[in-house]
Amino acid sequence: MNKTDKKYEALFTPWKIGNVEIKNRIVMCPMGGTSLFGWFELGGCHFDKEAANLFLKRAQNNVGLIIPGIAPLRDTFWGKWLWQNPKMFDELKEFMDELHKTGAKLFVQLTAGMGRSWAITELVAPLHKNKFTRALIKPIIDTSHELASPSEQPSRWAHDIICPEMTVEQIHEIIEAFAKTAKLCKQAGVDGVEVHAVHEGYLLDQFSIEFFNKRTDEYGGSFENRYRFAVQVVKAIKEACGEDFPVSLRYSVESKMKGFCEGAMPGEEYTEVGRAMEESEKAAKYLQDAGYDMLNADNGTYDSWYWAHPPMYMPENCNLDDVSHIKKFVDIPVVCAGRMDAEVGAKAVAEGRIDAVGVARQFLTDPEWITKLIEDRLEDIKPCICCHSGCFNFSSSKGHANTQDLTDTMGLARCALNPETMQSKKYSIKPAKKAKRIAVIGGGIGGMEAAIVCAKRGHTVTLYEKSDKLGGVFIAAATPSFKEKDRALIEWYNREILKYPIEVKLNTAVTDLGKLDADEIIVATGAVAKKIPVKGAEKAIEAIDYLLGKEPVGENVTVIGGGLTGCEIAYELYLKGKKPTIVEMQDDLITTKGICLANTSYLRDFFKTNKVPVHLETGVCEISDGAVKVKDKDGKTFDIQADSVIMSVGYNPAPVAQEGKNVHVIGDAQKVGNLRSVIWGAWDVCMKL
Repeated sequence: MNKTDKKYEALFTPWKIGNVEIKNRIVMCPMGGTSLFGWFELGGCHFDKEAANLFLKRAQNNVGLIIPGIAPLRDTFWGKWLWQNPKMFDELKEFMDELHKTGAKLFVQLTAGMGRSWAITELVAPLHKNKFTRALIKPIIDTSHELASPSEQPSRWAHDIICPEMTVEQIHEIIEAFAKTAKLCKQAGVDGVEVHAVHEGYLLDQFSIEFFNKRTDEYGGSFENRYRFAVQVVKAIKEACGEDFPVSLRYSVESKMKGFCEGAMPGEEYTEVGRAMEESEKAAKYLQDAGYDMLNADNGTYDSWYWAHPPMYMPENCNLDDVSHIKKFVDIPVVCAGRMDAEVGAKAVAEGRIDAVGVARQFLTDPEWITKLIEDRLEDIKPCICCHSGCFNFSSSKGHANTQDLTDTMGLARCALNPETMQSKKYSIKPAKKAKRIAVIGGGIGGMEAAIVCAKRGHTVTLYEKSDKLGGVFIAAATPSFKEKDRALIEWYNREILKYPIEVKLNTAVTDLGKLDADEIIVATGAVAKKIPVKGAEKAIEAIDYLLGKEPVGENVTVIGGGLTGCEIAYELYLKGKKPTIVEMQDDLITTKGICLANTSYLRDFFKTNKVPVHLETGVCEISDGAVKVKDKDGKTFDIQADSVIMSVGYNPAPVAQEGKNVHVIGDAQKVGNLRSVIWGAWDVCMKL
């Protein structure tokens, strides 16, 4: 470490989990989709070489401990138990031999299951509801097994589906499978296993929490009964693998639950219906004494999902105080995860508050971030912006199960900002067969990404931007106080552009493509705000103009449009001390699929907790001075007091030219989407030029 990096020194000291020494205090935490046993694919479980390559690259870039994403003990498709697939473990052994050459260690995370948290999709839900189709698809996917919970209860994702109660025989099968699979992992050279999980409201957590567990047998009722499943799992693993084989536990300190599908806000005073701190203090010690060698900890359940998967609205280091508190009650190592900042994490390690720092999605965005930290190149680290758009975009709104596309369900752990992550066969930088002159029109994120990809491939690139700075509409999107990572991303792009032979022409509006000296032209001119045909619409402030600070607003502000942008504006208004009101024509806020439930549920819960008025299934009739006249679903009209009105009803593509010979339209200029569609779309075009 350089002297300038002294504040990070504590991260680069060795520590032990049982008898296994880890070279540094940075843990790559498990993420759905990064399992070494590719269980998301329809073909069934197999050794996932894409995930293996992902981990090997991170290991070569100085990570201390890697914990891949969950490996279901029983294959989701076709129902085969993992321990019945010896070939997969032979391939795992070869991989472990390669990984150990880097000095990194790896624990395989094994899951008992998801129960009522299983993200049943809109495609599968109707098949499960019908007895005939449920039986028909059972050989391929046994939905009743996947949904099996401690007690009968509604699914988190489809409230009209009642999850069946798991039988004692099923519990014993799972315990046996933990032991058999862990033994195969040990024989393959894996350094330890992690049990998934008394955490995040997954199956073992549901058993431990009285709110979910209404059983009257030996697995329900008393504290000891509710934690019996998790205790028997670790004892079975230790019996099969020996006491010296480390077993970590994914653990949620507090559930942060106010009720069914209702989470608690940071700092909120509330009555905990899940695991409160008092029980957690007892449970942590109890689970340690049962045999667990480490707690890999944060907070939350699927009802308060934003604690376990913090979006940008959550504070950085949001779980640190709770996790560091629980460390006082155990003697085993404790890892803290959840928007952890490296400097804050290093200080917490140095002070003995935690033993290691858990980081997840930053590894997807920038596989070399630890190396850059070591080399004092912090400005080169591409920041994760906590969007969940590529890595975990399970989405849901009122009356809908998981609306995520099937291709996404089977392809988690990708990254909106880094297309190569878990998609190396589809996206990669290769030298162009013929170097060309490329003109990119539009200096937003899409235009900058296109310019960089083309330059990396050996093309000569000129980037044209009509304003005096690069960033496009993302400059406005990044202005809210909670978008510090978005602002850092814009700064990163501006620095990255300078590393390549890219000529940037600011204050240059391109109106005639024929005047460009280019072999290929990429149009990345974004989109323009939609208008709605209502009387007085001209009195409203466009969302972008508000975000850029072009027009001030009064105390009472009505936001027209309850999509993501409208909700984020309302959230920011509230943080500034204003009184926002949201008017939305749909039956819920943020109904667009592909936006993670962790993000959307935070905003919905925030508005509910803070009593922000939300008028759903309501349309705007007229905007006048001081009021907005609206009509609800019953045809009732009423006025909403409004000193200011902000219009956020979506966008239309605004290309300066259409697709044609050697003209390629990308990003929002082609189809309005999000940062993922903008960046991946840029690669789709630029890899072919």
